Amino acid sequence: MRTQIIPAIDIIDGRCVRLSQGDYDRRRVYDASPEDMAKRYADCGVRRIHVVDLDGAKSSSPKNLKTLERMAVGASVEIEWGGGIKSEDALRALFDYGADCAIVGSVAAREPELFIEWLLRFGGERMILGVDVRDGRVSVNGWREDLNLGVDDMVGEFLPHGVKQVVCTDISKDGMLQGPSFDLYTVLQRRYDGVDFTVSGGIGSMSDIVRLDELGLRKVIVGKAVYENRITLKDIERWSLNE
Repeated sequence: MRTQIIPAIDIIDGRCVRLSQGDYDRRRVYDASPEDMAKRYADCGVRRIHVVDLDGAKSSSPKNLKTLERMAVGASVEIEWGGGIKSEDALRALFDYGADCAIVGSVAAREPELFIEWLLRFGGERMILGVDVRDGRVSVNGWREDLNLGVDDMVGEFLPHGVKQVVCTDISKDGMLQGPSFDLYTVLQRRYDGVDFTVSGGIGSMSDIVRLDELGLRKVIVGKAVYENRITLKDIERWSLNE
């Protein structure tokens, strides 16, 4: 099976934005609404979209739930949602408003016992471990704080408890359109074959996705490259129809 393309939609104040290297001061706002983008992707044959509530990530609780609800109602596509999931109430709210999967990073890093509880309660199909790395260290709280943890520390902690999906973002590559960290993801996927790693950060063209496919990577997030028209909806449609 070919590498699955998962388009990204980042949201601030209900609008589509893209940041460069996680910097809120280096943002670009786009005209299309999150609901419109979700429908466009669904019409291209995309099976899942990756949505980040940047307001939620900054304030430690989900802030764009109504937008999530409109996206879920308006588009026949799975939604994986991250940003500000710090409590079970927040987690349940996401599922109630239409998210299929929840991406959890900061809680997993800081309160591993709580994330283990969620893994056991909701299952590895719905709970996604979010691991954002900068210079080999895990970053939390909207990428504003780096911890003395690595990717292997995080995956190793939760592997015995049923983690099946990991979205790993290389912050140094995010929004730069210069290609992902191919070596990082290749090593991780080979080391943990039972886990699906999603490549996140740096995708600048379809050639990057072709190379990831050749390397055996299973999932990839594309964001800015679409908004900047380096990857077209037609490119995504052709690729998705041949998965």
